[in-house]
Amino acid sequence: MKKQLIIVAGGKGLRMGGETPKQFLPVNGKPILMWTLETFHHYDPDMRIILVLPLEQQTFWDKLCKEYHFELPYQIANGGETRFHSVKNGLLMAEDEGLIGVHDGVRPFVSQEVIVRCFDTAISKEAVIPVTDVAETVRRLKDDGSETVDRNDYKLVQTPQVFTVSLLKHAYSQEYSSLFTDDASVVEALGVRVTLVQGNRENIKITTPFDMLIANVLADV
Repeated sequence: MKKQLIIVAGGKGLRMGGETPKQFLPVNGKPILMWTLETFHHYDPDMRIILVLPLEQQTFWDKLCKEYHFELPYQIANGGETRFHSVKNGLLMAEDEGLIGVHDGVRPFVSQEVIVRCFDTAISKEAVIPVTDVAETVRRLKDDGSETVDRNDYKLVQTPQVFTVSLLKHAYSQEYSSLFTDDASVVEALGVRVTLVQGNRENIKITTPFDMLIANVLADV
């Protein structure tokens, strides 16, 4: 089946404490977003990639591409007010057939095995997300304090989240809700069951200075 990918990269990097958006920060000598694009190009050089960037960041990104001689093929869509609206803008550029994944631009270390697992499973399951186990003890807050809950009942959600194009376009025709925290939650609002597959622990979302420390170690492995 034809494969497409939307990479959402609209962060401002406020938790990083600097002015440069986090997706443009260098990891081991190269901007994070370039690592991410290369990961999926390596998986399938023929995959159509739609990069969603805020309009005000596109000139800077173009400058970085020239500076790093970055020439992988992709298309750019304008970012929206929220992640929901950004993905919706990306979908306007997507072809109507096959499978489409949505991936966070600041998750450069998703493994090739996880990408394969997500896309292959989506052929028959139509809605697939990668998850990892919760290693720490989990407590639930209550009005009168908190209590320990069974961590085996919970999973940590990653990307890419992969769907049939027709399903995802239908899901994003819904009105926006603040309850839509990822693409799976948008699809589930239609009553569609989402299939979980095993993700990889290294597939971190880089959002803090501590994450940058980890990222530089992972990039050097």
